[in-house]
Amino acid sequence: MIEAAESDTVGDSAYRNIRNDIVFGQLKPSERLRLEPLRKRYNVSVTTLREILNRLTSDGFVVAEGQKGFEVAPVSDEDLREIAELRILLESHALKRSFEMGDLDWEAGVVAAYHKLHVLEKKMLAGETSLRENWKNADWQFHRALISGCGSRALLETHGAVFDKYLRYQMLTLTFRGEEAAKEHKLLHDAALAHDAETAGKVLETHILGGVEHSIANREKKQA
Repeated sequence: MIEAAESDTVGDSAYRNIRNDIVFGQLKPSERLRLEPLRKRYNVSVTTLREILNRLTSDGFVVAEGQKGFEVAPVSDEDLREIAELRILLESHALKRSFEMGDLDWEAGVVAAYHKLHVLEKKMLAGETSLRENWKNADWQFHRALISGCGSRALLETHGAVFDKYLRYQMLTLTFRGEEAAKEHKLLHDAALAHDAETAGKVLETHILGGVEHSIANREKKQA
């Protein structure tokens, strides 16, 4: 997810808000993006809005329909599986680099991010599903903390874009795998502190692919 920066312009803020609304399902797959309602909703000019939508088209979150305008990118099981494979490739590589280069400050960041995620997962398991956006934010922060020591800004930016696309599917299906996912996060936390990249890589793949199948199963239930 893209976070606010002190140097953000009005256009930057609107871009971030529209992108986050797509990721978190406020703007639905294949929804027509009409300029006038969006201009009022995000408080930007039509010119700036067109620039934002073209940028989101390049990001893969919006589809340009020629003279018809723009719509939110559709979703499919095949696309989700491809996104998951790419996330595994990028995140596994970044994990390995972080485990090799991570120092005490990096470990502290992992521990802090895991604690926040763990607390929210316990609340989700207790039935507090209204916290799902807070939980997914914490999930992102934990996975980000794990790879934050990789030493490559380009790798982090690329991973962030792929993670958002994966996250979008989870938010659309309200995916939470409960105890299983929570245990996998604990294993990732422990592997990080041990700098055990091999174990972390295996757990990560199981974790991501498990999320894929759970998302697909949830969507099929909704459509049945």
